[in-house]
Amino acid sequence: MTDLATPAEEVAALRPQPKGFGVIKAAFRERRTLAMLLLGFSAGLPFAMLFGTLNAWLSEVDVSVATIGILSWVGLFGAFKFLWSPAVGLRLPLVARMGRRRSWLVVCQSVLAAVFLVIAASHPTGGAIGLLAMAAAVGAFASATQDIVIDTWRIEAADDALPVDLLSSVYQLGFRTAALVGGAGALVLADTAGWPATFIAAAVLMGLGLAGTLIAPEPAVAAEQAVARERVGSPRLRRAALLITLAAWAWAAFMLVRFMITALTTVPAPSAGQFIQSWGPGIVAAAVLLPAALAGALVWRGRSAVSTGQTSMGVADRFYDAILAPLVELMGRLGWGALIVLGLVLSYRITDGVWGPFAYPFYLGTEGGGLGRTMTEVALASKTFGVVMTILGIGLGGWALVVVGRMPCLLIGAVLSAATNLLMMDLAMGAPVIDPFMRATGLYGLFGAFGVGEPLARLMAAIAGENIAGGFAGAAFVAYLSALSNRLFGAVQFAVFASLALLIGTLGRAPLGELVDREGFAPMFQFAALIGLVAVAFCLLEWVRLTFERRKLERATVGAAD
Repeated sequence: MTDLATPAEEVAALRPQPKGFGVIKAAFRERRTLAMLLLGFSAGLPFAMLFGTLNAWLSEVDVSVATIGILSWVGLFGAFKFLWSPAVGLRLPLVARMGRRRSWLVVCQSVLAAVFLVIAASHPTGGAIGLLAMAAAVGAFASATQDIVIDTWRIEAADDALPVDLLSSVYQLGFRTAALVGGAGALVLADTAGWPATFIAAAVLMGLGLAGTLIAPEPAVAAEQAVARERVGSPRLRRAALLITLAAWAWAAFMLVRFMITALTTVPAPSAGQFIQSWGPGIVAAAVLLPAALAGALVWRGRSAVSTGQTSMGVADRFYDAILAPLVELMGRLGWGALIVLGLVLSYRITDGVWGPFAYPFYLGTEGGGLGRTMTEVALASKTFGVVMTILGIGLGGWALVVVGRMPCLLIGAVLSAATNLLMMDLAMGAPVIDPFMRATGLYGLFGAFGVGEPLARLMAAIAGENIAGGFAGAAFVAYLSALSNRLFGAVQFAVFASLALLIGTLGRAPLGELVDREGFAPMFQFAALIGLVAVAFCLLEWVRLTFERRKLERATVGAAD
């Protein structure tokens, strides 16, 4: 029990805790579970509407590819959200009485609803395209900020009765449900009621997120003394590390702003994907890895004695507590294990993310092993059936996390994510394995009962396996990252983890594209499966590390009792 625990928390800790299915049953009697589901929906809806459905509208009214390319840079806010993650610890005026987390959520959700209304009133083919682009940029920024706050709330709200593993799965379930509503659902609504009505409906649906915010309990505020404990090393070293970090973050912010200005003023506009591939590694190295190394150096030099009665702080201390203290706490807690954690974070989702941009060329094209399916068939298989399979995978992941445990699920997810690439490889080779399997099991007959022919049935079966594995792995990975983040510093730590996991998948895309041009799609999927084995290896190493840490803690506990 920590020195921050209240008497009520100490009494609660002594009560018998539910296990297995008992945890799930108890959790769904909690308002935090409903709040998490609604907040997950609130996070997923803007993602689907701004980065998918909006582009469909622009394409339908023949907006130029160059203009759509300009709008693509709004996705950079999600990739580099760690740069302003410390700001969510500040109290907002006017709504501060709602609490730090809930006040930020209310503001972000209100901005997103307003953005959807502005987009609904802006016709892409008229003079309002500039207003629409600005609204999309504001919405992307508000969405990324909302993600930071929701991730922080999930980490802070979890406890023994409602573990972060289960909360993470519920979040994923809400997010993917919103992806289905804001993707396939929005396209159906647009076909019947029009695009403006679709975005008006999205604004109304943001009310679900607002409801989640209102019923979500505000987590307890961390004691200032607990944060101050991370002021390690001498004041001079802390100031030097802080100045270097601020300089690195300023450079990263400058690069992002410069690209955005270039995208708005240059024809044709540069690609956001190319920017991430070219500058993403350098920005992450300067803005994440360098500060982490500085934090490790501070920890290595030793912790300074900090008075628990300290209440006053200078400006430098406040910046340090917001930016460097989360990394110092992380490096001090992990030690050399940080190398294993970093390897796991960087490699876990790369086997899926690295070939994402080539999915549509594979589904629609006919060369190099492409499947030659129609847009309607791909929409059914990927955007509707595939999303349902992802939700199924998330549900299985949430159940397994509670019943089996976090590290077994993380390992299973890594193995499945790597292995299911072989399903796509088999399709690219003409389905020599999938085809006889589906004939032997009668799956062709099952799909045929719904009017699905054999070629599309094979694609849907492969997508089912790949998306179930992805949903399972995603639930396990979010749970792992949430558990890895300290409750005191969840905003910065989780944002850093998420950005690292998102950006690393872009590094191998250019070589993979060349590989597809030379040898077709099958070798690409084979390579993706092979690099997935890296994540499997890091999962095993992390499992061993956590086992040693647990045994070390048990020995220390026994020694203290003696």
